[in-house]
Amino acid sequence: MDKYIGKRLDGRYEIHELIGVGGMANVYRCTDTIDDREVAIKILKDEYLNNEEFIRRFKNESKAIAMLSHPNIVKVYDVSFGDMIQYIVMEYIDGITLKEYIDRQGIIEWKDALHLATQILKALQHAHECGIVHRDIKPQNIMLLQDGTIKVTDFGIARFSDKATRTMTEQAIGSVHYIAPEQARGDVTDGKTDIYSVGVMLYEMLTGKLPFDGDSAVSVALMQLQSTPKRPREVNPGIPIGLEQITMKAMQKQPSARYTSAAEMLSDIERFRLNPSIVFDYGKSFVDNQPTKFVNSIKDTKNDRTKVIQKPVSDERPGQDEPEEDDFVKEHKPSYYAIKGILIAAVAVCVIFFALAVFRGCNSVQAKDVDVPNYVGKTLVEAKEDNPNNFQFEIKSKYDESKEMGAILDQEPAGGSMKVKSGSTITLTVNGTDTEVSVPFVTNFSEKEALQSLKDKNFMAEVVYVENTKTPKGYTIDTFPKAGVKATIGSTVYIYVANGDRPEQVQLPSVTGLTLSEAKSELEELGLTVETQYDDDSKEAKDTVLGMSPLQYGKVDKGTVVTLTVSSGKGDKNTVNIYVDLPTNTDSSVEMTVIVDGVVDPQYSKTLVPKYNKTCTLEITGSGTSTVVIQLDGQAYREYSIDFSTSSVTTTATHDFVVETTAPYEPETEPETYPDEPQYPTDPYTPTGPVDNGIDY
Repeated sequence: MDKYIGKRLDGRYEIHELIGVGGMANVYRCTDTIDDREVAIKILKDEYLNNEEFIRRFKNESKAIAMLSHPNIVKVYDVSFGDMIQYIVMEYIDGITLKEYIDRQGIIEWKDALHLATQILKALQHAHECGIVHRDIKPQNIMLLQDGTIKVTDFGIARFSDKATRTMTEQAIGSVHYIAPEQARGDVTDGKTDIYSVGVMLYEMLTGKLPFDGDSAVSVALMQLQSTPKRPREVNPGIPIGLEQITMKAMQKQPSARYTSAAEMLSDIERFRLNPSIVFDYGKSFVDNQPTKFVNSIKDTKNDRTKVIQKPVSDERPGQDEPEEDDFVKEHKPSYYAIKGILIAAVAVCVIFFALAVFRGCNSVQAKDVDVPNYVGKTLVEAKEDNPNNFQFEIKSKYDESKEMGAILDQEPAGGSMKVKSGSTITLTVNGTDTEVSVPFVTNFSEKEALQSLKDKNFMAEVVYVENTKTPKGYTIDTFPKAGVKATIGSTVYIYVANGDRPEQVQLPSVTGLTLSEAKSELEELGLTVETQYDDDSKEAKDTVLGMSPLQYGKVDKGTVVTLTVSSGKGDKNTVNIYVDLPTNTDSSVEMTVIVDGVVDPQYSKTLVPKYNKTCTLEITGSGTSTVVIQLDGQAYREYSIDFSTSSVTTTATHDFVVETTAPYEPETEPETYPDEPQYPTDPYTPTGPVDNGIDY
């Protein structure tokens, strides 16, 4: 029998049973006789009482959790670090690990997986904002309560953000199935390291499989560094595209390509929750049967006189939450440690001053003085809903049978008594907030009726719209927790509301190589909306379609926005030669005018003498297509069409050149006529020959 069962620690904590065994500590269910409540006590194993590294990690866990106060993070009530026993008194959680839940369920419905991941991210957001990175996020360290609430535990290898930031050059910490690539390499770790682990857990919940698995911890670590996992939809086609994109973005190899914070990932999850058909515009976008292990450094540090001594990793029992270790011993020159110490000290000082400056700046700029509202008489739900100044509420419980359940009986500070900073904590005394009530049955209620029913029971309601063809649009399908499950008043109940039939889907055609107008016409005929973005580097002709997003041949809903990438024509700039044949019917000089796309280009316009120049060569530089008109002495002479992308010139029209003359004007002459001279008709009887009238002249 365990030596602690039946004993009382420090005259206060009665130990009842062993509920967990880990690599460095055991966990017991106990009763706090002073506060009359059940607690969990984590006791460091005797064999590690003299191990400075394990003692450091044990203390580190207590410090980390003690700094945190969040409903999704296990609470720490007390700590004791004596010479004979070291323990941490924590909140007792009556539930199972997320690992056990995944093992039972296999693939978890995506709505439930999203609900669980959201709680984990909210816990990590709070930890990161307090400067703490968990570094060992995995299902074995997540507790799931009967009401669906998540509790993040085991901050044993957490670090403070202003402490050492490298983890695997000496030891590889964290389960290799969930550690980020930078953690496996021994590079800098930060909040994005935890986000990677959340991405792996989300992948595992959605597919029932780990993205990477192998025969040994080292082989899995190498996969984390080098391999690309299957897309979740290849394993489980029922996963929405948007949720797959969120999962794969969180699991990007490069930290810079992941979400920058838990808050950013939560934001995209919220966008997806509101519209499960969403497709995000970012690019392309594992259960662990072993507890935490220490894994060999992947790096081979031959330089710097490093010696590595490896001990074999021993098998461990399921349920352990701490590792057996591989020990590494490094030797460096004394100068190495001197320089390293100076650098670390300098960096630490800079970080502290920077953090203080940012903290003071944020407090002075962002927080504003506001009056304390009067919450007495309102319900806790009403106080949370009407909270424009983002007050934090600390809840105390008191029962008054004459008052409504959930009604606020008192507050500190009192309403209107003073001004406080926005975001300050206000203590509310609520009537029976520790009381649990059953979630009401609201299936097939209208959204408005369901919200009111939950509000009447003093629950916070959050609507999740889902596609459904069986339930009328706007009516409730189900709730989480389900109807009849007891939950604490003031907690959140999710209601799933039908959002109607899924929109009709169409398959995207390939429009690459078409002109913008052709592609736009084809896509709009399918009921899609077209947006355009231009590529200035493309060598293709102007308005040539280079690609599209989403990609061709995929199925999308009608009305989806399709973005076409189109050549702007700026990248196909080229120079072509036009050979103009000059007229042969003139010996005089002529003035040549060159008009490009309707504009006279003076650099090409010149005076020519066709007698000496049979042709004229023009070098035209441009992009896309152009029209060139040649004029000689103001007369249209030749017209050309140029395609700069293919360097082709086509003669579209030719005109004769008319030579102008300078000789004086000489009109043609005609016989003189006298229209006024009388005319005498010839007598037909008069002889026409000479008449001898006998007169001498």
